[in-house]
Amino acid sequence: MTIRRWFLILSSAILFGWVVGCQTATTRTAEAPAPQVQTQTSATSNLAYNLGNGDRLRVTVFGEEDMSGEFLVDGTGQVSIPLVGEVPAAGRSVRDFQRNLETRLVDGGILLNPRVSAEVINFRPYYILGEVGLPGEYPYTDSLTVLNAVATAQGFSYRANKKTIGIRGIDDSEEQRVRLTPDLKVRPGDTIRVLERVF
Repeated sequence: MTIRRWFLILSSAILFGWVVGCQTATTRTAEAPAPQVQTQTSATSNLAYNLGNGDRLRVTVFGEEDMSGEFLVDGTGQVSIPLVGEVPAAGRSVRDFQRNLETRLVDGGILLNPRVSAEVINFRPYYILGEVGLPGEYPYTDSLTVLNAVATAQGFSYRANKKTIGIRGIDDSEEQRVRLTPDLKVRPGDTIRVLERVF
């Protein structure tokens, strides 16, 4: 009788432990956070970004060192490629520029099956005006915020409005007034104007 009792108690304990373990495993699986999906939200994601005057590109025509190198989008919006000539770039995505260059290489009888890659290595500068320590032109860096730009320009003056900012994009006809937040981004070619606050 005693052995039977011990056997029943031991069996019950093992069964109880197994059930609790299964429930815990199920709970952990249900509560496990979903994996984070990384997305590219930067306005300067290389393939989606529209080129403009002042951007510097690294162009590689595979197997053709003479046509490869670093090139500037000039004031007319063109890139001058050896043996090809002027290739339109301003207002086009990097992918469109690559395809256009490949088409020109084929149509010009230069290469039969060209493979071209291009990437922006230096973006066109941005400009900051108004109530900052040192207004002027500054080099753009990816994921730059307006507050970073103000800091680069030696900070706000004592008259600066720190709640609203004026921004005019390179393709905008008018300046827009926007609320200044820590995550407000600058795009290449933007003109930022730090406004004067009303006393």
